[in-house]
Amino acid sequence: MEFNAWITLAVLAGTLALLIREKLAPELVLLLAMLTLLTLGVLSPPQALAGFSNEGMITVAAMYVVAAGLRDTGAIDLVVHYLLGRPRRLATAQMRVMAPTVALSAFINNTPVVATFLPAILTWARRNGLAASKLLMPLSYAAIFGGTCTLIGTSTNLVVNGLWTGDGHPGLGMFDIAAVGIPSALAGMAYLMLIGRRLLPERQSGTSAFANPREYTVEMLVEPEGPLVNKTIVEAGLRQLGRLYLVEIVRESRIIPAVNSSERLLADDRLVFAGDIEAIVELQRIRGLRAPLGADDAAIARQYPERKLVEVVISPRCPLINQTLKESRFHTYYGAAVVAIARDGQRLRGGLGKVVLRAADTLLLEARPVWVERHRHSPDFLVVSDIADSEVPRFDRAVRAWAILAAVVVSATAGWVQMITAALLGAAATLALGCVSLSAARRSIDTQVLLVIACSFALGKALEVTGAAASIADLLLNVPGSNPWVVLALAYLMTMLLTEMITNNAAAVLMYPICMAAAKTLGVSPLPFVFAVMMAASASFSTPLGYQTNLMVFGPGGYRFTDFLKVGIPLQLLMCAVSVSVIPLVWPF
Repeated sequence: MEFNAWITLAVLAGTLALLIREKLAPELVLLLAMLTLLTLGVLSPPQALAGFSNEGMITVAAMYVVAAGLRDTGAIDLVVHYLLGRPRRLATAQMRVMAPTVALSAFINNTPVVATFLPAILTWARRNGLAASKLLMPLSYAAIFGGTCTLIGTSTNLVVNGLWTGDGHPGLGMFDIAAVGIPSALAGMAYLMLIGRRLLPERQSGTSAFANPREYTVEMLVEPEGPLVNKTIVEAGLRQLGRLYLVEIVRESRIIPAVNSSERLLADDRLVFAGDIEAIVELQRIRGLRAPLGADDAAIARQYPERKLVEVVISPRCPLINQTLKESRFHTYYGAAVVAIARDGQRLRGGLGKVVLRAADTLLLEARPVWVERHRHSPDFLVVSDIADSEVPRFDRAVRAWAILAAVVVSATAGWVQMITAALLGAAATLALGCVSLSAARRSIDTQVLLVIACSFALGKALEVTGAAASIADLLLNVPGSNPWVVLALAYLMTMLLTEMITNNAAAVLMYPICMAAAKTLGVSPLPFVFAVMMAASASFSTPLGYQTNLMVFGPGGYRFTDFLKVGIPLQLLMCAVSVSVIPLVWPF
């Protein structure tokens, strides 16, 4: 090997060591690796920076915006509430969690899918007496399964396709990978329902001990044209709400206490609930209910559609003390609408408008995201804090968001435009049609992931141009000989091992040139190796650190590190067996 090849291998070894130790952020480690290769002359500036203009990386960024539109319009929430239902068996519950997750993750980045499903499934599990630990790990795994079913299902697929097209090959089709992704997903789901459910722990949520015990009184209005009108309390799904209780209904001038399950909802009914913050956040995502905004509040909502929940505690200096909410005109004074009140654990009755404000009352407000910064040091409030993931969804634009995603998929699949063009047009349409605000779109783009992808390309390019990839491929071939099926299995296992130690995108970029060199040496088609890298780089099942969705469910599910080893290692071996068996049959050597 040339001297530059040894430098590249040394940089690769150092990069892997730093990524595995997790002392520095992954994007910083890979940026340092890129700068080292550039400084030592291993790569020219165009070669080192090529990743920042790669089609795969730009497509990933555009799809983040499309996914944000689905999240902010509540489009995914509608699917969650309609599909979960009331299961009688654990296996049925797991299927109802996994099936829609796989379907959605095939077309939407799986991180927002899991982020949306997570709170809904926690509440759903409580309602149905199920342990969340039996459902959340299958949720994460199903999101990974779905990502392997289409080209846009996960950023890893787009990155590998970017490498493939960068070598001068025509781009892969939207559903090409489905030939191996769907059988693998079905096998994985069957394993989790038949064997995995016995290995999954039955454990209390790790966050439940720190749950906010404060009970709020919240009032919601039944929208006159909404889907809940003329439905009973049970049919509307308002009887079993976990930590939220329907106290009474305010109908015109009378109050209906101790609401019967068969009571039918009428237009403009005011429903008074008692519950904690998490339950109220979920309540706001039920289509057909909204906060009973006054004329001024409604004007604020129209002017500033991007709103979220904020928690404040009234100080003794607040000028609105001893006034009712209606008299105080809180919305005019502070530019925010009161949606709930908590007072020393008391259950407040008769509607929020008649509540007399007192010092130390805790209010839950619906306000613009900048409201917190503007009022954080106000003498009128003792505490001001925003509630995470509490943005008010815009259900009226959910159909637009789904239509945009469908247009992206159809146009790319039919070959009308290239995948990158379809994704960019989808992102532009999401912004232009008001499915997501510009600021929310900026926040939705995970710059850490994009920087990791861009810098990983430099390391992969160095392996290729210095001949280091070919040398590693020769070592790879010395073990199994010239049997391409065995080489494919070994390449899959190496990629799978790497993706548990470093990010899946980095693992794919590092293994791609090695696999291409191995295919060239064997004199076989490189396509089986391309799809093996895609599948193996997404096979992050045996550690919570292997993939971000695993980490998202780790705390809420009350899991331990060994739980992922126990359930994930057999699953990884199963996925390896299915992929290595199916890939050469679909794409012959």
